[in-house]
Amino acid sequence: MEERSREIFGNRMPDGVCRKAQRSKNKYVKRFGDDTDVNYSVFLEKNPHIGEMLGVVDVRLPEDGRTGGEEFDREKGLIVGNIRMGFGHYRISMAIASAAHAMGYTPYWMDLNSYRQTTCTKVISAQNDLYSLGSRLSGRSRLFNKLVWEPMNYEGFRKLSYNASDQKNAELMAPVFRNVPKDIPVVATHVWPAQAAVHGGMEHVVNAIPDNWPMALHLAEGSLHTVQTHFAYQGYRILNGMQGKDVLRPMPPESLVYTGHYIDHELVSCLEKDCEARLRRKEAGEPMRFLLTIGGAGAQKEIFAAVIRQLLPAVREKKAALYVNVGDYRNVWEELVKEIPDLGRVSREHFDDWEETRSFAAQSLGGTVTGVHAFFHSNIFQAVYCTNLLMRSCDVLVTKPSELAFYPVPKLFIKRVGGHEQWGAVHSAEIGDGTLECRDIPHTLQMIQLFLEEDTLLKDMCGAVLRNKQAGVYDGAYRVVELAMGQKKR
Repeated sequence: MEERSREIFGNRMPDGVCRKAQRSKNKYVKRFGDDTDVNYSVFLEKNPHIGEMLGVVDVRLPEDGRTGGEEFDREKGLIVGNIRMGFGHYRISMAIASAAHAMGYTPYWMDLNSYRQTTCTKVISAQNDLYSLGSRLSGRSRLFNKLVWEPMNYEGFRKLSYNASDQKNAELMAPVFRNVPKDIPVVATHVWPAQAAVHGGMEHVVNAIPDNWPMALHLAEGSLHTVQTHFAYQGYRILNGMQGKDVLRPMPPESLVYTGHYIDHELVSCLEKDCEARLRRKEAGEPMRFLLTIGGAGAQKEIFAAVIRQLLPAVREKKAALYVNVGDYRNVWEELVKEIPDLGRVSREHFDDWEETRSFAAQSLGGTVTGVHAFFHSNIFQAVYCTNLLMRSCDVLVTKPSELAFYPVPKLFIKRVGGHEQWGAVHSAEIGDGTLECRDIPHTLQMIQLFLEEDTLLKDMCGAVLRNKQAGVYDGAYRVVELAMGQKKR
């Protein structure tokens, strides 16, 4: 296994940084053990939730004694390496899988946070728990957010020294790839699966970087890095600000590619008629459909509560309609109903009935929607993909500027969680398919009223979405798949 924490793209790490990285790995070995010599076998099975829609096949480890199953498709197979950390990385993985499926490939889903018996999953889960705790605290404490969370997400993860520790920890994740054919391309939608795949000897690894703010956190030397914006390309190329004011050796040009946004085939292929339907509904005076997607453990609930209060009178007058997806956090919906008693009286709950949710989403494309519709699914795949299904028939997506900032639908951005997310809103506002980041509740509600009372914002954003489509801005997922499969042919 090659040492990758001592030198990053030709930039030598100080001895103190290397010692710290080794201590980080040693800490996890002491806590979770080292399974480097364990021979983990794998088996494949169709994903029961998105296997039919996206052709996804799960790569499983036989923790329950099962073995065998179908063989990897060595010609058309593509591994989508991911972790569950919030909803974002799963959603990007679904976009890659969707594009691969549409292009005739078989997407193999490899979630490194799902192999409970491995050191790999234990290390990832421990770090994920810390990140989730920080995210929740940042929403509850302005002081914690200002002094700890914003600086960590904006500058702490930006440093090459952080990447050095990650690379060392990723050595503990490599064993899960031991029995995966090394010539199958891997597209990783989080850096840890990319680093693990490289350490595990996978020959064709693409690291699909999610954010618009360049951070060393996302580097996985030995893989091909892809980015969604030209801003990110320039920042990563020169490793901008990743070691203070030092001018660093740049990334080699062959290690970095601009692709455009990572978007599902189902959304890109129907983009024109969905925008046409939005404009037709606005002109006809139909209820304007707002999709509120509440990820994580109900982060920013108070902002969504204010938006719902603002919109309820318009809902009663049939000037607005609401989709509220609380993901796999039913308690968030229950808290909203408790806080806003009128909400429960005008709502229809679509809870843990995937077929009914899919039917509602399909019917909404051509039918009329009134009232408030709440969605909850205990299964993570359904919880995430529910937003994708509803996105096509909504008029405005209300979201923080995370991975959804890149999606081809008119967007209203509420306050970010972590400083790095602000650059998603900046990019979206500049290409015209979203608002600027509304950093407090009054400005968020002001934007809601502009969408309701005028047609300027919606028309402008739909026009921008169509122009961006013509320019190939939303073709990133197809491009990533092409790059991954193309590596194998070289």
